[in-house]
Amino acid sequence: MHNVSQKQATDAMPTVRTERTRFWRAPRFRSMECMAATFITHEFSPHSHDTFSIGAIEAGCQVAMIRGERAHTGPGALYLINPGETHDGQPGADEGYRYRMVYPDVDLFTEILEETTGRALHGIPSFSRQLLVDPQLAEAFSLAHRKLEDGSSELESEESMYTVLATMFARYGSAIIVPQDLSEPAGVRRARDYIRAHFAQEISLEGLAREAGLSRAHLIRAFRKHYFITPHAYQTDLRIRHARHLLRQGETPTDTALSCGFADQAHFTRHFKARTGLTPGKYRR
Repeated sequence: MHNVSQKQATDAMPTVRTERTRFWRAPRFRSMECMAATFITHEFSPHSHDTFSIGAIEAGCQVAMIRGERAHTGPGALYLINPGETHDGQPGADEGYRYRMVYPDVDLFTEILEETTGRALHGIPSFSRQLLVDPQLAEAFSLAHRKLEDGSSELESEESMYTVLATMFARYGSAIIVPQDLSEPAGVRRARDYIRAHFAQEISLEGLAREAGLSRAHLIRAFRKHYFITPHAYQTDLRIRHARHLLRQGETPTDTALSCGFADQAHFTRHFKARTGLTPGKYRR
């Protein structure tokens, strides 16, 4: 992980003093989600994605947590986060930060790697490092991302993004299936599986602890230790991940809120923005 000095962060501050987000889906990459954003005060709650989360800090400083470790990241830093990995992010300085992200799903990322290498990928692609510094590759990613954003020629933008994603994987990836963590207690795993199966329903801590065969306090501690998130935050994260799917299918924010177990649309909107940086309406559009 990278720790950026205050001077480095100050030398590359965002050029605007208000929060801005641009979110779109790239049709040339099977509607891959893309974001370019400046955040001054917004704080991301712990969350995960069904897709990879790949991006670069262009200016400013962000404090991010991944796999239970927290680090300051600045210009030249890359995010190479695998599907399902819990992470968060907050501005690391008063001026905030600016970054660019793409969210390719496993099938798309595998297809890109196989096409660029000409070889079949035997296993699920993954990155062994999540937060790292590679200024040259970060700049190449930002350039490819801007070409997607500004509508450059199809050949130019596709070639740039294909090349940079393949290079990232060549340097920092591995074609392996991550083995099951044998140190994971069976009771905690049962609790996680129960939340997965009932995420849209009301779940009591007492009932969840009974399912796990643990005390309530022990369950909270063990769950956070192994998954870097509390049981309630995990349930909320699953609700938001399902909500993204429903919104992409054209469901209204109101209907989505009810389908995912939120008390009302305001409650849903607050949690959705805390994990995506967007309102449900903007994400749906």
